[in-house]
Amino acid sequence: MVVRLRDGETGFQEKFARACGASEQDSGRIRAIVSDILAQVRQQGDRALLELTRKFDRLSLDMESLRFSPERVKKALTATDPDIVDALRLARERIWSHHARQKPNDHIYTDAQGVSLGIRWTPVDAVGIYVPGGLASYPSSVLMNAIPAKVAGVERIAMVVPTPDGQVNDAVLSAASIAGVDEIYRVGGAQAIGALAYGTASIAPVAKIVGPGNAYVAEAKRQVFGQVGIDMIAGPSEVMIIADNSANPAWIAADMLAQLEHGSGARALCLVPDQDLADAVEREVERQLATLPRNDTATRGWQNSAAIICVPDLERAVALANIMAPEHLELAVDDPERLLPDVRHAGAIFLGHHTPEAIGDYVGGSNHVLPTSGTARFASGLGTMDFMKRTSLLGCTPDALAALGGPTVTLANAEDLPAHGRSVSIRRNS
Repeated sequence: MVVRLRDGETGFQEKFARACGASEQDSGRIRAIVSDILAQVRQQGDRALLELTRKFDRLSLDMESLRFSPERVKKALTATDPDIVDALRLARERIWSHHARQKPNDHIYTDAQGVSLGIRWTPVDAVGIYVPGGLASYPSSVLMNAIPAKVAGVERIAMVVPTPDGQVNDAVLSAASIAGVDEIYRVGGAQAIGALAYGTASIAPVAKIVGPGNAYVAEAKRQVFGQVGIDMIAGPSEVMIIADNSANPAWIAADMLAQLEHGSGARALCLVPDQDLADAVEREVERQLATLPRNDTATRGWQNSAAIICVPDLERAVALANIMAPEHLELAVDDPERLLPDVRHAGAIFLGHHTPEAIGDYVGGSNHVLPTSGTARFASGLGTMDFMKRTSLLGCTPDALAALGGPTVTLANAEDLPAHGRSVSIRRNS
């Protein structure tokens, strides 16, 4: 039975925290396994990749078959349902257009002392994209990770995707082609992260790794951070829906089930100011579950990872949203713009009754790679600037150096760094 809570009831804070919480992993065991895998890849390179792929994906590869050939990728594009290809191309155009608006401009100016100051933006050299494999993998994730990198100007994008038992998802390869991915390797797991980070004879190292994966992939990204950059450590997916009496209970129920069918601890919370609406949403979920194909995952999520919460008003609902900092926040209310200024912490906000979160997953244009597990308190969703670096510019004329040199020498002496001071005074005295 779904969790039902009422704000103000005994123990509400603790119950709400449990409803928001991510599933726990055996982190110590996973950390040790991943550490061993990464060490093997670092020391043995391609040999370790091939052996680990045989072990975990039950697939024997050689050096030649490790990478998908351009001919195989082209064949996948032809084999993919034309409607899927058209949808991927539409998504590509919308994602590109939105992320192009995020690209920052260089700037430089001269201040009153004659000092030139500025910022220069440059893309990282190479990006690695991890894509979960098998028949249940997601071509939309390829677009969301690759296109911002292309917009940023990244010259090389290498994608890794496992093909367990030899299963290849042609739509994933098609998405990679449409997004402009340069290299695609059929390896996965922590070993693929190690190959991207450290490099092997077949896979050149990258500067940053992005993309979702299981607990082992997430831990591998955590351990290689510093050797390379990463996007984030993503947890289970989550949605919080704030609804008022103008909302359609059937639509709310559908949005909750859409999130819960992700499985792997995905969470769906609905906050409403009306008991009758809460009852109607619960009835609708039960009704829709009965008709949902392959509903086992969604049913488990509804029983274990969902909650309907009654609140006194929408303002209190927003306050609770700021506590959870959800990955996805739907404002299924008559006037979402009224609530928007008070929302401080959310990965993405979906405004109004006609904006289901699934639109953002696919063709809305915004990115669906978002902070989870409360990290929206300090982190943002993936964007163009995640693939760029900001470099400071500074330039002094002789007069500007004369104006700033004295205070610089004073501070250098205060910190007992006389060579710092001399590097300034030697110029002033010449």
